Amino acid sequence: MNTNRLSNEMQSALIRQMTKEAHASQIFLSYGCWADINGYGGIANFLYRHSQEERNHMIKFMRYILDRGGEAKVEAIPAPPENPKNLTDCFNKVFQHEVDNTTSIYELVDLAFQEKDWATWNFMQWFVKEQIEEEKLALELIDKLKIAGGDQASDESLFTLDKALEEASDEVSLPQTATADNPS
Repeated sequence: MNTNRLSNEMQSALIRQMTKEAHASQIFLSYGCWADINGYGGIANFLYRHSQEERNHMIKFMRYILDRGGEAKVEAIPAPPENPKNLTDCFNKVFQHEVDNTTSIYELVDLAFQEKDWATWNFMQWFVKEQIEEEKLALELIDKLKIAGGDQASDESLFTLDKALEEASDEVSLPQTATADNPS
């Protein structure tokens, strides 16, 4: 008896996303190594933590496929792209990667809606919320670097930014939780 509760198309799409999350983990790990080599230990630590978070996302997809009776397949991932040229390039690439991932998440939500696969649609809502957080976090990186002086930032500003990111929370507040008493 076939106990797979996912359509072939949905299972394949979920596996592609699982692979995309694994690739994201490698990209952020690679960027973390680049930051470490360039003396940005705090930024490296931030990127290493982000790499682990992406791997956790991969595991969520794997577990969901298996729990729905599907077959989760671990696929090969491409090598990470070339190292960033500088911190601006690094943070811009992090942001663009998150925007691309949001697009993939939305495609899965749309497919679940088309198939009336409400279990998958519900599962994907966590990732929709997560991508809001991920994009905001990436935008905050870009903003912090701009405030520090961008590519012309002083060593002191970069040192302060590096320390701040080492200790920064990986969580961000979302508009859904804002109130008049606590707008941020």
